[in-house]
Amino acid sequence: MHKDTSWLPFWEGFRVVELKLQAQEVRIQLEAQTAQAMQCGHCCRACDQVHERLCRRVRDLPMLGYPVTLEVHLCRVACPDCGQRVQHVPWLARYARLTQRLAQAASACCARLPIAHVAELFGLHWSTVRELDRQRMQAQVDALPPAQPRRLVMDEFALFKGHRYASVILDADTRRVLWVAEGRSRKSVRPFFEELGKAGCTRIEAVAMDMNSAFDLEVRRHCAKARVVYDLFHVVAKYGREVISRVRVDAANQLRQDKPARRVVKQAHWLLLRNRKSLSDTEQVRLDEVLAVNAPLMTSYLMKEQLRALWTAPTAWEWRRRWKQWLAHAEQSAIPALQRFARTLQPYWRGIVSRVRWPMHTGQLEGINNRIKVIKRMAYGYRDTEYFFLKIRSAFPGNP
Repeated sequence: MHKDTSWLPFWEGFRVVELKLQAQEVRIQLEAQTAQAMQCGHCCRACDQVHERLCRRVRDLPMLGYPVTLEVHLCRVACPDCGQRVQHVPWLARYARLTQRLAQAASACCARLPIAHVAELFGLHWSTVRELDRQRMQAQVDALPPAQPRRLVMDEFALFKGHRYASVILDADTRRVLWVAEGRSRKSVRPFFEELGKAGCTRIEAVAMDMNSAFDLEVRRHCAKARVVYDLFHVVAKYGREVISRVRVDAANQLRQDKPARRVVKQAHWLLLRNRKSLSDTEQVRLDEVLAVNAPLMTSYLMKEQLRALWTAPTAWEWRRRWKQWLAHAEQSAIPALQRFARTLQPYWRGIVSRVRWPMHTGQLEGINNRIKVIKRMAYGYRDTEYFFLKIRSAFPGNP
């Protein structure tokens, strides 16, 4: 190709020497335009002395379905300040084997598609696409303004099978994920408070969490003025596992001689755990039939509704009245599982009454945890947890 191609806008400062199709691939040879002065690749200073010439193979965006390989003839210039450096190319990053167009297009697709699909689409290696995606997400996270949270939400989610978890900390006001770390111990969340600093910890007013002693102790250690708020959903879920499920199993065991009645009790597991308002008319009738034939189940179910009422108390005095009433009913019930749960719940009363002053919950983080599961399923899991956590933080940058 002898025609002048300097007018082409694709490769600024270079002209096409040869273009050919071979082995289902487009090969394009480029050489620098002699009319333009070369610049140092490090300081961009104009240089006129050439130390040596070299050729670099670079991938560019596909052309008409064919992968494109550029053979770029570059010069290593002698810069008075930096020494011997490869000349500056505006559309090619230093040491890069991909043009900036291709890198930006692939990383942009990673925001919506799995890495394996993007790699197949652009004909790149999986690890190359993952590195482009990591650079894009790191740039997004670094560009976020410094976080100044006043209210936090803490929770955990399943990282892998086998009871391996990760801890998440969310800014309750901006819905920005501030911290993700493997594990759910005090050691997992301690670096977050250390990075927050003394001034940042003093700013924290309230923290919503489940009844996780590790989170509770670490918050009290670093944020002495913060109030811990226990989430209703987790407490009621714990009540369902430890009280209602236990009472249901005991009731079923007492009906071994009555097979039909035992089957009704055993099949009522999810009816007893679900919120009554979310049941259909038919399910509510079935629930009433189960509760009518077993007094301990009726008592346990009604005590669950009274437990929910603690989170809707309008004042601290009303909460105190409901709390004392609930404890008294639990002690008088003569149900061992309910009595044990009441004794377990007593040391956490401050975190429950804090709900009156701070109407917070972990529902925001539960929704985020569901989206985290979707991110994990798209990639069929992640072997690199650091990359996975970066993906979570970039996916939830918070509201402006």
